[in-house]
Amino acid sequence: MLRSTGTWRREGRMRKKSVLEEAAEVVNGKRKEDYGEPVECLTRIGEMWGLVMGLEEPIQAEVVAMMMVGLKLVREANRHGRDNLVDMAGYVEIADVAWGRE
Repeated sequence: MLRSTGTWRREGRMRKKSVLEEAAEVVNGKRKEDYGEPVECLTRIGEMWGLVMGLEEPIQAEVVAMMMVGLKLVREANRHGRDNLVDMAGYVEIADVAWGRE
């Protein structure tokens, strides 16, 4: 049973949600409401980044997702933060969905 604190009760013990569970909730929940479909959002980011960088073609959504994983890795290398792990898992999930479009 999910508790409002983000923990699960199993056999009388409390367990935090896994990074993957939390990432799935983030990708398919509030951020989706705020920014729209994740692949479409990263597609728009790739278009903007391509323009800013003077590229002839936009950066593909799956590449943007992996670039964001890289950003989170750099932050994690500086200081551990669970949100870095959650965000990395979310970006990997979005990349997988984007690659599945082909």
